[in-house]
Amino acid sequence: MDDVRLRRGVTVPASELELRAARSGGPGGQSVNTTSSKVELRWSVAESAALSEAQRERLLRRLASRLTGDGVLILQGSEHRSQHRNREAVLARFRAIVGEALEPPKPRRRTRPSRAAKERRLQAKRHRSEVKRLRKPPES
Repeated sequence: MDDVRLRRGVTVPASELELRAARSGGPGGQSVNTTSSKVELRWSVAESAALSEAQRERLLRRLASRLTGDGVLILQGSEHRSQHRNREAVLARFRAIVGEALEPPKPRRRTRPSRAAKERRLQAKRHRSEVKRLRKPPES
């Protein structure tokens, strides 16, 4: 297997990725009982030498719900009937998930509502207030 290239010039060495095949429970009829077509990918984010410290912190924070307690990302693929296609699917998903998590957040640009937007909001509030006032019984 070759090294995996991600966004931001990060390349994960193949030696850091652990790919295992197992028996899959998906479609396939009788052959599903004899072929190991499911692929499981494991990558230790916490111990990866391919990442800078800032990138590691960003990945640990943004992928926290997908990581095990010791910082290992586990992805499984069993959507195809062949091990080869499942390996390609898992690697594509790995590139997408980790590549997206590596992207730094875009800085927020402060904006202000326009004068017309403020006026529309106040007009809507006046209208809503009037609708509710008309629902009440007349005061005697």
